[in-house]
Amino acid sequence: MVDKAYGRHETEKQRWDRNFADLLQELRVAQTGIQILFAFLLTLPFSNRFSEVTQFQKDTYVVALLAAAGATAMIIAPVAFHRALFRQGRKPELVRYAHRMATGGLFFLLVAMVSSVLLVTDFILDRPLAFLLSAITAVFFLTFWAAIPFFRRNWIDEDDEDEDEEVAGTDVTPGETADRAA
Repeated sequence: MVDKAYGRHETEKQRWDRNFADLLQELRVAQTGIQILFAFLLTLPFSNRFSEVTQFQKDTYVVALLAAAGATAMIIAPVAFHRALFRQGRKPELVRYAHRMATGGLFFLLVAMVSSVLLVTDFILDRPLAFLLSAITAVFFLTFWAAIPFFRRNWIDEDDEDEDEEVAGTDVTPGETADRAA
Protein backbone atom coordinates (compact mmCIF):
# COMPACT_ATOMS: atom_id res chain seq x y z
CA MET A 1 0.00 0.00 0.00
CA VAL A 2 1.31 3.47 -0.90
CA ASP A 3 0.44 6.37 1.37
CA LYS A 4 -0.37 9.08 -1.18
CA ALA A 5 0.41 11.89 1.26
CA TYR A 6 4.00 10.77 1.78
CA GLY A 7 4.64 8.25 -0.99
CA ARG A 8 5.49 5.58 1.58
CA HIS A 9 5.01 1.90 0.99
CA GLU A 10 3.57 0.77 4.31
CA THR A 11 0.56 -0.99 5.69
CA GLU A 12 -1.88 0.77 7.98
CA LYS A 13 -0.34 -1.09 10.95
CA GLN A 14 3.14 0.05 9.93
CA ARG A 15 1.89 3.63 9.63
CA TRP A 16 0.43 3.52 13.17
CA ASP A 17 3.71 2.05 14.46
CA ARG A 18 5.68 4.81 12.72
CA ASN A 19 3.32 7.51 13.99
CA PHE A 20 3.73 6.25 17.55
CA ALA A 21 7.52 6.07 17.22
CA ASP A 22 7.59 9.62 15.80
CA LEU A 23 5.42 10.89 18.63
CA LEU A 24 7.59 9.23 21.28
CA GLN A 25 10.66 10.86 19.77
CA GLU A 26 8.96 14.27 19.95
CA LEU A 27 7.98 13.62 23.57
CA ARG A 28 11.60 12.80 24.46
CA VAL A 29 12.61 16.28 23.33
CA ALA A 30 9.91 17.99 25.39
CA GLN A 31 10.38 15.74 28.41
CA THR A 32 13.96 16.85 29.04
CA GLY A 33 13.04 20.52 29.20
CA ILE A 34 10.04 19.86 31.42
CA GLN A 35 12.05 17.76 33.86
CA ILE A 36 14.76 20.41 34.17
CA LEU A 37 12.21 23.16 34.80
CA PHE A 38 10.26 20.99 37.26
CA ALA A 39 13.42 20.07 39.18
CA PHE A 40 14.42 23.74 39.38
CA LEU A 41 10.97 24.72 40.63
CA LEU A 42 10.98 21.95 43.24
CA THR A 43 14.23 23.24 44.75
CA LEU A 44 13.41 26.95 44.58
CA PRO A 45 11.59 27.25 47.96
CA PHE A 46 14.66 25.88 49.69
CA SER A 47 16.92 28.67 48.46
CA ASN A 48 17.95 31.44 50.85
CA ARG A 49 16.20 34.29 49.06
CA PHE A 50 12.82 32.57 48.67
CA SER A 51 11.75 34.11 51.98
CA GLU A 52 11.97 37.52 50.27
CA VAL A 53 9.26 36.81 47.68
CA THR A 54 5.90 38.57 47.82
CA GLN A 55 2.55 36.79 48.04
CA PHE A 56 2.01 37.44 44.31
CA GLN A 57 5.35 35.78 43.57
CA LYS A 58 4.44 32.80 45.76
CA ASP A 59 1.15 32.45 43.90
CA THR A 60 2.96 32.67 40.58
CA TYR A 61 5.42 30.06 41.79
CA VAL A 62 2.60 27.67 42.68
CA VAL A 63 1.05 28.11 39.22
CA ALA A 64 4.41 27.42 37.58
CA LEU A 65 5.06 24.39 39.80
CA LEU A 66 1.63 22.84 39.23
CA ALA A 67 1.77 23.53 35.49
CA ALA A 68 5.20 21.87 35.30
CA ALA A 69 3.81 18.89 37.22
CA GLY A 70 0.84 18.73 34.84
CA ALA A 71 3.13 18.92 31.82
CA THR A 72 5.30 16.15 33.24
CA ALA A 73 2.29 13.92 33.86
CA MET A 74 0.81 14.47 30.41
CA ILE A 75 4.07 14.03 28.52
CA ILE A 76 4.82 10.76 30.34
CA ALA A 77 1.19 9.51 30.14
CA PRO A 78 1.56 7.89 26.69
CA VAL A 79 4.22 5.56 28.09
CA ALA A 80 1.92 4.41 30.91
CA PHE A 81 -0.97 4.05 28.46
CA HIS A 82 1.24 1.98 26.15
CA ARG A 83 2.12 -0.33 29.06
CA ALA A 84 -1.57 -0.79 29.86
CA LEU A 85 -2.47 -1.57 26.23
CA PHE A 86 0.66 -3.56 25.37
CA ARG A 87 0.00 -6.30 22.78
CA GLN A 88 -3.70 -5.62 22.57
CA GLY A 89 -3.62 -4.41 18.96
CA ARG A 90 -4.91 -0.95 19.89
CA LYS A 91 -2.15 1.19 18.40
CA PRO A 92 -4.57 3.62 16.63
CA GLU A 93 -6.25 4.37 19.97
CA LEU A 94 -2.86 4.73 21.62
CA VAL A 95 -1.60 7.17 18.98
CA ARG A 96 -4.74 9.32 19.22
CA TYR A 97 -4.53 9.35 23.04
CA ALA A 98 -0.80 10.12 22.99
CA HIS A 99 -1.41 12.99 20.58
CA ARG A 100 -3.98 14.52 22.95
CA MET A 101 -1.69 14.07 25.95
CA ALA A 102 1.25 15.63 24.09
CA THR A 103 -0.88 18.62 23.11
CA GLY A 104 -2.10 19.03 26.69
CA GLY A 105 1.43 18.63 28.00
CA LEU A 106 2.67 21.38 25.71
CA PHE A 107 -0.13 23.66 26.95
CA PHE A 108 0.90 23.05 30.57
CA LEU A 109 4.54 23.57 29.61
CA LEU A 110 3.60 26.92 28.07
CA VAL A 111 1.86 27.94 31.31
CA ALA A 112 4.85 26.77 33.36
CA MET A 113 7.33 28.66 31.19
CA VAL A 114 5.36 31.91 31.15
CA SER A 115 4.69 31.68 34.90
CA SER A 116 8.38 31.04 35.55
CA VAL A 117 9.34 34.07 33.47
CA LEU A 118 6.77 36.14 35.36
CA LEU A 119 8.11 34.92 38.71
CA VAL A 120 11.73 35.72 37.93
CA THR A 121 11.11 39.04 36.17
CA ASP A 122 8.75 40.20 38.93
CA PHE A 123 11.45 39.37 41.49
CA ILE A 124 14.18 41.37 39.73
CA LEU A 125 12.20 44.07 37.85
CA ASP A 126 9.04 46.05 38.46
CA ARG A 127 5.67 44.34 37.98
CA PRO A 128 4.45 46.13 34.81
CA LEU A 129 7.67 45.23 33.00
CA ALA A 130 7.40 41.66 34.32
CA PHE A 131 3.88 41.37 32.87
CA LEU A 132 5.05 42.81 29.56
CA LEU A 133 7.99 40.41 29.29
CA SER A 134 5.78 37.47 30.26
CA ALA A 135 3.22 38.45 27.62
CA ILE A 136 5.98 38.69 25.00
CA THR A 137 7.20 35.25 26.09
CA ALA A 138 3.67 33.83 25.72
CA VAL A 139 3.28 35.36 22.26
CA PHE A 140 6.67 34.00 21.23
CA PHE A 141 5.80 30.46 22.35
CA LEU A 142 2.31 30.61 20.82
CA THR A 143 3.72 31.87 17.54
CA PHE A 144 6.20 29.03 17.15
CA TRP A 145 4.21 26.25 18.82
CA ALA A 146 0.74 27.02 17.46
CA ALA A 147 0.32 29.83 14.95
CA ILE A 148 3.06 28.93 12.46
CA PRO A 149 2.29 25.18 12.48
CA PHE A 150 -1.46 25.87 12.20
CA PHE A 151 -1.12 28.27 9.28
CA ARG A 152 1.50 26.12 7.60
CA ARG A 153 -0.70 23.04 7.95
CA ASN A 154 -3.62 24.83 6.33
CA TRP A 155 -1.57 26.63 3.71
CA ILE A 156 -1.93 25.01 0.31
CA ASP A 157 0.92 26.02 -1.95
CA GLU A 158 1.24 24.35 -5.32
CA ASP A 159 4.94 25.20 -5.47
CA ASP A 160 5.54 23.05 -2.38
CA GLU A 161 3.72 20.12 -3.98
CA ASP A 162 5.87 20.44 -7.12
CA GLU A 163 9.05 20.55 -5.01
CA ASP A 164 8.01 17.43 -3.07
CA GLU A 165 7.62 15.51 -6.32
CA GLU A 166 11.10 16.57 -7.44
CA VAL A 167 12.88 15.60 -4.19
CA ALA A 168 13.46 11.97 -5.12
CA GLY A 169 15.53 12.72 -8.21
CA THR A 170 17.51 15.78 -7.14
CA ASP A 171 20.46 16.69 -5.00
CA VAL A 172 18.29 17.71 -2.03
CA THR A 173 20.06 17.11 1.25
CA PRO A 174 18.53 14.73 3.82
CA GLY A 175 17.85 17.67 6.14
CA GLU A 176 15.83 19.43 3.47
CA THR A 177 13.90 16.25 2.80
CA ALA A 178 13.17 15.84 6.52
CA ASP A 179 12.02 19.47 6.71
CA ARG A 180 9.52 18.85 3.96
CA ALA A 181 8.28 15.62 5.53
CA ALA A 182 7.60 17.42 8.80
